Parts: sequence; structure tokens; C-alpha cells
Amino acid sequence: MAVSPAGSSTLITVAPTGAEADKAAAPALPVTLAELLVTAKECEAAGAAVIHVHIRDDAARPTLEVGRLADTVAALREGTGLIVQLSTGGAVTDSFASRLAVLDAAPDACSLTCGTVNFGDDVFSNPWPFIKDLYQLTKERQVVPEFELFDLGHIATLGRLLAEFGPPAGGHVHCDLVMGVPGGMPGDVATLAAAVAALPDGATWSATGIGRTTLPVMLALSAPAVTCASAWRTR
Repeated sequence: MAVSPAGSSTLITVAPTGAEADKAAAPALPVTLAELLVTAKECEAAGAAVIHVHIRDDAARPTLEVGRLADTVAALREGTGLIVQLSTGGAVTDSFASRLAVLDAAPDACSLTCGTVNFGDDVFSNPWPFIKDLYQLTKERQVVPEFELFDLGHIATLGRLLAEFGPPAGGHVHCDLVMGVPGGMPGDVATLAAAVAALPDGATWSATGIGRTTLPVMLALSAPAVTCASAWRTR
């Protein structure tokens, strides 16, 4: 969930599927559109306001197929009142072109990762030219970006992006600090405090703890060093 610097509002984001887990390891994982819609409705009833969406193909493999994405956006809009945020990260194997094409599905919002990061044994590639192209496309399409930050250096790239191209669609900067990915920033209080302190003035933020860092990141949000704002995404 995300809280404004003044603490005036809270948005809970749910990311129910992701690109890594499979049904065998997590039987409750929603991999079909019908399953995703049921999960979305349940999460909305529990208080969620935003859904961060990854989709799967007929074999439950991650996909960025635009037709499926458009159908997913339409179904979520018809069946829920959630803000629909599509992942432009997809899976580490997805091409830059297919990741840009995500915006053809006309979501309310999308993720925008501000740098390359080692992702376990893989590399999640986000070079500067791709970041620029995606950011300019979000502005053109008026899709609100959530800036995903996997490491402290990504915050510097975010500053460079805003300085060169101006504020995002909607005029407000919102960031998600993704912590605990092997190769990215650790999910601990000291790192969270440093990341929050480095964010642009006026930005709101959430923090995502991956895997075993889920609870440590959640608990770190109450630490005095970071209670100037407080946010958590469930994943």
C-alpha cells in the first residue's frame, strides 16, 4: 500500500500472479482470466485499490500477448473498480518491443523499472534507451507509471529521467522499492531508510519485500527511520 507524504490517503496494491511462480508450487496462483477476476474481486472486497497484473498463456506460462492483456484490462474494469496496472517487465526473456507494446492494452497505469538488475541467475535488462522510450510512451498515452526501483542506483536514474523529460502522466511521482531480489537491494531497515531519503521531493512510495523479505520489509515500515511515509505491496 502507498501513503502520501502527508499521510492523507492509503492505496493497497495487490500483485496476485507475478512472472516467476507456477501452479505446482502455489496451487492458489491465479493463472487464467477467470481465476484472476475472482482474486481481484476478493482483494477489492478486502480493501485493495490497485491490481498489478502479470498474465499467463494457455499453458500458464508468462506472456505479454497484447490481445490477452487487452481482454484482461477490459474484464477487470467491467468486474471491479480497481486501478489496473500492467507490468511492463513481464519475464526476463521478453523483448523490449513486446514490453513497450504492453501500453497498447490501454491500462490505467504500468510499471517502469529504472535500471538493470541481476535477478537471481538471470538479468532483468532495463538499459537507459529503453527506459527513455517507455517513459515517453507513458506520457504520450497518458498511462501513469509506477517507478520500480530494485537498487539505490535506480533512484539516480529516476532523477535523471525526470530532469530530462519532466513529470509523468498525472503529474505525480510514485515509486515501488522492490527489495530482497538476489542481486538487488536487501530488504532491511537501513537500506529502506536510505532509499526513502533519496527519493525525489514529494514522491509517494511503496515497498515490496520479495520472498523471505516480505515480513522484514513490512516490519521495517514502522521503524522510526522510515515512518515519514509508510507503504507495502503484497506479492
